[in-house]
Amino acid sequence: MEGKKSGRGHKGQTQRGNRPRLGFEGGQTPFYIVIPKYGYNKGHSYRRQYQPLSLNRLQYLIDLGRVDPCEPIDLTQLVNARGITIQPLKRDYGIQLVEEGADNFAAKINIEVQWASELAIAAIERNGGTIITGFYDPRSLDVLCKPVPFFLRGQPIPKRMLPPEELVPYYMDAQNRGYLADPAKVQKERLILAKKYGYILPDISKDVMYSMLTMRKDPLQIFFGLAPGWVVNLPEKKILKPSDEELCRYYRDEL
Repeated sequence: MEGKKSGRGHKGQTQRGNRPRLGFEGGQTPFYIVIPKYGYNKGHSYRRQYQPLSLNRLQYLIDLGRVDPCEPIDLTQLVNARGITIQPLKRDYGIQLVEEGADNFAAKINIEVQWASELAIAAIERNGGTIITGFYDPRSLDVLCKPVPFFLRGQPIPKRMLPPEELVPYYMDAQNRGYLADPAKVQKERLILAKKYGYILPDISKDVMYSMLTMRKDPLQIFFGLAPGWVVNLPEKKILKPSDEELCRYYRDEL
């Protein structure tokens, strides 16, 4: 027989054409109410972000002359070279050095970043360079990325704050080349990494650029060559240093 039920079957929702909404389960408690909520995005507004910088991009900036490999490289150089954009107000805490272009990277540099992969560390040390990972609080990061506007305000250079408790193990780990790690352990990890990836670690102590390659900042220092508490007077091209003993002790973190 033809034309009896029109292919809709017998009585019910499917026969009358008023189909239920998407997600309706016939009256039983739907799965999105049965399953409890969990904090997948908990704390997302406070999550730290690190802008990626590839070795390929870094080599490109060096080849163009925007970044000088004969000087220590930190966020100030990279931001001024327009190699990366850091926005502290949008939870940016620095840069993450990634291994893209590791096979083609050939520069010998001394670089400071906030996060780095193991292969990126190996690519830099294979060429006789050095790398260190350091933490900057939002205020110090803003000063480091925009030094000229800060100097024009005539304010003393602030102290760099220590990392929060959950980041202390990372920056004290020699494998990560943390700025709070023991230098002797860092040297051991350099040798271990060279054996792991099968390259001969260059002896930088005999390098003509040894002083530049081993230049480091104090854990409280923001700029190379400028101590906390100093005031940089750009119009007169002068550096003013505090003379009060209590103020000096504060910037040396002795109070």
